[in-house]
Amino acid sequence: MATLLFRNSRAFLLLHNHQHLQNKLPFLLGIRSPSPPCSNSHFLPSFLLSSLRYESTKAQPQLEDLQHHHHQVIDFPGGKVGFTSEMRFISDTSHIRVPCYRVLDDDGELVKPTNQVQVSKELAVRMHSEMVTLQTMDSIFYELQRQGRISFYLTTSGEEAVNIASAAALSSHDVILPQYREPGVLLWRGFTLQQFAHQCFGNTNDFGKGRQMPIHYGSNKHNYFTVSSPIATQLPQAVGAAYSLKMDGKSACAVTFCGDGSTSEGDFHAAMNFAAVMEAPVVFICRNNGWAISTPVEEQFRSDGIVVKGQAYGIWSIRVDGNDALAVYSAVHTAREIAIKEQRPVLIEALTYRVGHHSTSDDSTKYRSTGEIEYWKMERNPVNRFKRWVERNGWWSEKDELELRSSVRKQLMHAIQVAEKAQKPPLEDMFTDVYDKLSSNLEEQERDLRKTIEKHPKDYPSDVPF
Repeated sequence: MATLLFRNSRAFLLLHNHQHLQNKLPFLLGIRSPSPPCSNSHFLPSFLLSSLRYESTKAQPQLEDLQHHHHQVIDFPGGKVGFTSEMRFISDTSHIRVPCYRVLDDDGELVKPTNQVQVSKELAVRMHSEMVTLQTMDSIFYELQRQGRISFYLTTSGEEAVNIASAAALSSHDVILPQYREPGVLLWRGFTLQQFAHQCFGNTNDFGKGRQMPIHYGSNKHNYFTVSSPIATQLPQAVGAAYSLKMDGKSACAVTFCGDGSTSEGDFHAAMNFAAVMEAPVVFICRNNGWAISTPVEEQFRSDGIVVKGQAYGIWSIRVDGNDALAVYSAVHTAREIAIKEQRPVLIEALTYRVGHHSTSDDSTKYRSTGEIEYWKMERNPVNRFKRWVERNGWWSEKDELELRSSVRKQLMHAIQVAEKAQKPPLEDMFTDVYDKLSSNLEEQERDLRKTIEKHPKDYPSDVPF
């Protein structure tokens, strides 16, 4: 049902054009008017809000309505514009927030009516299993860092549904440009627990040859670009990748992730405009988890979150409950269809919460209460919510849960033992793979480093082959 509504959006506009414009005119003129009551099934209008940009020079019925209201229109750059003799400014923001699409309530019960994309038993069980695996991996690797066995780690606690449900809704041919809190997407695509361990320990089996910080995963095989620490740089890159897919006629899209903090960066806005103008098949998934490290969202922007930013750039957008795996799956599945079949970008704002610290370098209790953290950890846990739904369907049991968690833990402990004993990459690998032939300045740096190590051997790790 959701797929049909999105796919037939242009027909929907033509059929409901007159009423749609009557509802929108007060907003276009800057007049505040009461909005209809929010409903979980009314997530479609947030997409339709931006549709006029694409229809501005094509839909004659819309122009006729404008002419009737304004008596005169003129073809300015960008499309026809009507006139009014009243001076009115578009308001800063609406008092009524854009509603959030959800399928499951906090108890894991289906919200009715719903136009979700259906999920089979096999897919649902795998989604839950992968969320549990991700949760377990985060817990164990976090403890490893605290024990000093790896240098850094960053968890996805509280955001497991955004990770796994979005990955489940995509094709393996879709190109992923992650931020740094999406290891679940890579896990879903087949990256093994052993490969995760190798990367975190930075040994010779790590695809990055130990040159990246832990959690900076990447895999060509899985169409997953390597994580880059600078915030938001992946966003315009994703648009370029999407445009390349479009030029090659591929039935695939680019999918890029970011946090709410990334929307305060210039790269976010450049990427949105670039994607809209070039009509690139890219899906932006923003995890609005409330905190950009220690900065709360209310100190980042005055707008109604991130979803409204898509409308400003002419991009179809939707706000979804990021702790509801079924809602995330449905929204991403449908957004992918729109991006590929209609060749246009889509923005998804997933409202969620970062339960863990920003990273192992952070203590989030310094800027938020432990009560707030515990509430989201216990009452709004996305893994528990989805588990209750799967159990109600008779697809999962407590015995299955215990066996899964025990099995994953054993696999992880074995993977860690193997990764910890593996040899570190040789020193020379620090300087290779940038140029085909080592440049003179890099040769000089390598010579200087070797001399320094010879003078101060105790200051450098003994397990790195020099």
